Amino acid sequence: MDKARTPHPLQSILQNHRLILGSASPRRKELLEGLDLDFEIRTTQAEEHYPSHLKGREITEHLALLKARSFDALSPDEILITADTIVWANRKAVMKPGNKQEAADMLRKLSGKSHEVITSVCIFTNENHFVFSDITRVFFRTLEEDEIEYYLSKYAPYDKAGSYGIQEWIGYTGIESIQGSFYNVMGLPVEKLYVNLKRLFKK
Repeated sequence: MDKARTPHPLQSILQNHRLILGSASPRRKELLEGLDLDFEIRTTQAEEHYPSHLKGREITEHLALLKARSFDALSPDEILITADTIVWANRKAVMKPGNKQEAADMLRKLSGKSHEVITSVCIFTNENHFVFSDITRVFFRTLEEDEIEYYLSKYAPYDKAGSYGIQEWIGYTGIESIQGSFYNVMGLPVEKLYVNLKRLFKK
């Protein structure tokens, strides 16, 4: 006789709620699936602008909340998760490249140096919300021009902050080390998300 299935640690918290990922990112979808949680995906068009005086995590926290507020009103049982990621290098935000030339320029600037990857996550309900952030430092070795050209031609990372994906070829060959969460660099600090979901309804 089969043993009863062991319940998920968040089952008692989420059994009367619906989890929504407010992102079209395939990487965030993959990472949230790794938490073994049921969720649906909803997307909306939010203008990703921020005041020029914001720095570092202030930018991602502002944008994660802005994305959450761009959705229609939630039902009482719904929990919305939105996120935003930037590369922070030389005290400037490095966003997504608009074309191949911009992408190449970004990688040249990151080459041989370290930078921070900052992701902020907003957990949003119709009663409350809170935002948390995670920061990972990434160290690139000096990249050669043919390596940059190969990566951009094969992987076209135009939907990624800083013009690279740590889980792709450039991550295998160009990143010497990281300090912090690997998954945060992919776009979702899943350990912190899990812990914060556990805290959400704790008495």
